[in-house]
Amino acid sequence: MVIGERLRELREDKDLSQGDIEQRTGLLRCYISRVENGHTVPAIETLEKMARALEVPMYQLFYDGDKPPKPLNVMKGIAGASEWGESGKDQKLLNRFRVFLGKASERDRKTLLYMAQKMARPVSGGRKAASR
Repeated sequence: MVIGERLRELREDKDLSQGDIEQRTGLLRCYISRVENGHTVPAIETLEKMARALEVPMYQLFYDGDKPPKPLNVMKGIAGASEWGESGKDQKLLNRFRVFLGKASERDRKTLLYMAQKMARPVSGGRKAASR
């Protein structure tokens, strides 16, 4: 399936107009039309914007089968990854983070990542966790 056809199909399934996608992505309506009609091949960054606007994971832009592909376990091999974020409340929280981070600017995402790295560091040099 051509990516433009898939984008149009997803947009129409969600009952959205090209104008709705224009408002959600900041892309011009004429550009969206060119992509959907196969006249333009969008960059990965553009596809990310469109996936966020359509509120679908990016992989859904690329498959056209009856069933979604089996998801990869990208967390495999990371300590504790088999527990946190795979089900229940943790999974819901992780999905909420994904949605919010998808809407954040690149600068804000980098700032949050920096803060998370600082918070995750082990306490050293006599500092106590309570002093944070």
